[in-house]
Amino acid sequence: MAPEDELLPQTAPSPNTAQTPEHAEFTPAPEATQALVPGSAETAISAPPRRNMRWVFIGGQGLRAGWSVLLFLIFFFAFNIGLDAVLLRTHMVRKGGDFTPAQGFFSEGAGFIALLLSLALIGLIERRSILAYNLTGPRRPQRFVSGLATGFAVLSALIGSLAAGGWLHFGPAAHGLAVVWSGLLWGCVFLMVGCVEEGMMRCYLLFTLTRGINFWWALGVVALLCGVLAFRFHGFHAGAAWGVYGIALLGVFPCLALQHNHAASSGFWCAAWATSTLFGFVHVDNSGEAWIGIFAAAAIGFVFCVSVRLTGSAWWAIGCHAGWDWGETYFYGTADSGLTAHGSFLTSSPSGNPLWSGGSVGPEGSLLVLAVILLLLIYLLIAYGRRKLPAYQPAVPGEAAS
Repeated sequence: MAPEDELLPQTAPSPNTAQTPEHAEFTPAPEATQALVPGSAETAISAPPRRNMRWVFIGGQGLRAGWSVLLFLIFFFAFNIGLDAVLLRTHMVRKGGDFTPAQGFFSEGAGFIALLLSLALIGLIERRSILAYNLTGPRRPQRFVSGLATGFAVLSALIGSLAAGGWLHFGPAAHGLAVVWSGLLWGCVFLMVGCVEEGMMRCYLLFTLTRGINFWWALGVVALLCGVLAFRFHGFHAGAAWGVYGIALLGVFPCLALQHNHAASSGFWCAAWATSTLFGFVHVDNSGEAWIGIFAAAAIGFVFCVSVRLTGSAWWAIGCHAGWDWGETYFYGTADSGLTAHGSFLTSSPSGNPLWSGGSVGPEGSLLVLAVILLLLIYLLIAYGRRKLPAYQPAVPGEAAS
């Protein structure tokens, strides 16, 4: 990764604070500043700073971002694979089983535990609290509850639009204690989904890449993701993959402009571009997905990055993610990224042109979802954009979470 200090805002040191050797201004020795006389044997040579192996791994903010991401991914996949194996051997989950509350609870629980263990280990290495990864900031409980309500509300607006246009029809609602218990269990499931997906994308990866990425590294990551899809689908003709290609192209020129202008926020927005493209990429393998659903997943991932920038933490994004998924899967009983769950409160079925109804993908596969995501972004900018928050900047190693 690029040196972290290159992309962070530079502030002048206090007059009463001694500069560290890493950032102190170099003052040449008197003999090195003497005017050179033609033919003189003396020359002033400034030797470049010597870099040892420590420089390869350690930068101005501790462990370099690239090594940190590599270690985190190794930890997460190792823990996740191990926990999944235990769940399969104990028959708590079944491979290819139905999307039920119990199945979702155990499988998402394994991912949640794997994430916590991975964050704890990487935090120990970097001398950071888990909360340092975009989980600090003002009014965290209020942000989470606001996100939860907003996610359910905007999803309801999308569902209402589909129903009003005749593209979604509802069946009878379920009754009894079983459906209440199912709603609580699905609530736990999607709270863990929000924590795991936002914890990886908008907490750890967004935080870490912000301190160590520039446009060219971000472009390399995005190009790699697109190249993998092109290779897997034998060219650029796979429908779902176009959602990833679309979000990848949209970010090129804005991020290049920020890099060219040496904007202090360039690192954050390049990280937002890379993680949003990755978020779309990981949804490609969901059954029944189409390009609109993939593009929508990447676009809402970008909106969640904006929420981190505006609110100062990822708590709003976690709540919004959980509220949206719970409403989509349990309350309205629609497909979620191509997956249809059991134990929902309402039942529904799409009707008409899949471009408008979403078809087997669910509401996220409808063109109307793009308008809803745009409205969500506008709401964020109105609700939080005018508030005076401290400039977003990753926490330094060893700082206490507040």
